[in-house]
Amino acid sequence: MKVPGFRISSLHLLAVLFWCTVSCAGREHSSNAGSASDNSLTTEVNSPSLKTGAQLLTERYLHELEGRNIGLIANPTARVGNSHLLDLLTENGVRISSLFAPEHGFRGDQPAGEEIRGGVDVETGLTVHSLYGSTRKPTPEMLQDVDLLIFDMQDVGVRFYTYISTLGLVLEAAAEQDVEVWVLDRPNPLGGEYVSGWMMQDEHTSFVGAFPIPVVHGLTMGEIAIMINEEGWTGAEKKAYLRVIEMENWSRSQHWTETGLDWRAPSPNLPHFTNTLVYPGTCFFEGSTMSEGRGTTDPFMLVGSPGQQFTDEQLEIITNRYPVSLQRVEFVPDDIPGMAVNPKHKGETVIGVRVSPLTVDPMRLRPLEMGLELFRLMLHSDPDAETNRFLYNLAGTTQIDHFLEHDNPAAVYWQEELDLFRELRENYLLYE
Repeated sequence: MKVPGFRISSLHLLAVLFWCTVSCAGREHSSNAGSASDNSLTTEVNSPSLKTGAQLLTERYLHELEGRNIGLIANPTARVGNSHLLDLLTENGVRISSLFAPEHGFRGDQPAGEEIRGGVDVETGLTVHSLYGSTRKPTPEMLQDVDLLIFDMQDVGVRFYTYISTLGLVLEAAAEQDVEVWVLDRPNPLGGEYVSGWMMQDEHTSFVGAFPIPVVHGLTMGEIAIMINEEGWTGAEKKAYLRVIEMENWSRSQHWTETGLDWRAPSPNLPHFTNTLVYPGTCFFEGSTMSEGRGTTDPFMLVGSPGQQFTDEQLEIITNRYPVSLQRVEFVPDDIPGMAVNPKHKGETVIGVRVSPLTVDPMRLRPLEMGLELFRLMLHSDPDAETNRFLYNLAGTTQIDHFLEHDNPAAVYWQEELDLFRELRENYLLYE
């Protein structure tokens, strides 16, 4: 374990005190990336018990599923307590005709970008249709024996997380085939107030950015589904018959740690809530030759490249603006079964930073702005570091080039468009 040039400063002491005062659940520690901290930041839960759409479905609406032929679009986050939604439905005699797997698979064991192949779910024997591979939209054949699609997946609050694109294609196919869709709502881990980032421009539309929304949208999956459907953003000629099973006792100002819900990884490289908390900004390292931390046990909290030459004084400029600890570390990416295959800089010593938030409040942390400033600093601190075209898919615009070439705050590039989006989204908010 190497931590070159590390010095104890008041900021590092603050970070230590912060981690010592939060309640920590057990986790694996990285063996190649400096001293790891618990990624499960928790705070006292004082709000009434939150109930997800899935929980309310099993408590109140099972009778409405009698006689229906159901297709379930889900992954391991589709839980009610310690039970998977699929198990609860089948135990209660609900007829599940088929399963649909998004990126990372129905059981969630596939790394990002790996093709998901259809087949049979080993635990139930049900047919699994892949929605991440050569076919990303349910075909008429897949829906032939289905009259209701139930969609239950934990989103992470950013546009480039592909479950939003899968949701849009499900709505499109359902509208074309006259299949009803129920979306079981879950909390946005980034809350419902933090909205930030560039709007998606048409020329950069892709599966990691399918709709004209900002990088951080502040919506739940149920709200996004209604927006997509009502704004006519699918390719269907008509709207889908959509129903959202809303949550109870969730508010827009609520942090994830106040929900009382256990964190279940929505994908292998977001194993803990804090990985997700910093993900909106550090994901931009994926649009470059620099490492975003894949191949370690702390993806997106470890970033860097072999030729980094940044100084502690440069890091301090960022930590003075945001409640975050940036600790200089070295790490060596490697293959990790179920998480990373041939990660960038595999087997090389990467000089980088451990990103440790000092708050669970996205409105205070501003992870997108913080991560972009760190990305800009490190891009200019390694003479061999380069960006690639995937960066435009993440940003949704070439305006990021201007941001990277100048010292302007990121928000100056998107504020006007963001104000317009805020007005639009008011029409689709389900929660106060």
